[in-house]
Amino acid sequence: MARTSGAPGKTRLANIYRVTRGSAAPLYLVDLPGYGYARGGRESAAEFETLTRAYFGRETAAGILLVDSRHPGLDADRAAWRWMHTAAAELAIVATKIDKLSRAERTRALTQLESVFEDSVLPVSAVTGEGLDLLWKLIDRLANSPNSPSPAPVSPRPPKK
Repeated sequence: MARTSGAPGKTRLANIYRVTRGSAAPLYLVDLPGYGYARGGRESAAEFETLTRAYFGRETAAGILLVDSRHPGLDADRAAWRWMHTAAAELAIVATKIDKLSRAERTRALTQLESVFEDSVLPVSAVTGEGLDLLWKLIDRLANSPNSPSPAPVSPRPPKK
């Protein structure tokens, strides 16, 4: 269970979830704060780097960047995408809140996102369930990629300095 809010910037820690899927090996999903905590500026970006370095200092198989489909091409999202290229071997982009857009806005937003990130984008909606099956298939593919490290317990707290 993850805490959510209507206002961005509520996630302040790395929330780590161990997901078991039948007889498949478990995988760990890590929910990170938004790059720069959505409205925190340079100081928060530095905090983000410190927080994530504790987790991504180890060999990491995959990363999924969640972007709000209503705001395609934000500077913070582009910066996070560049950073993720240095932190993970496999990457994917998921456009959230797709249900909030009209058909024309949706087409325009997805085209813009794919142009900005130069990659395909998976549209999803937690409200309607659209794209969630494809998202789980994406997670499964990334978790089973040849670059995936074997599951290992992780500490929910970053190491002390």
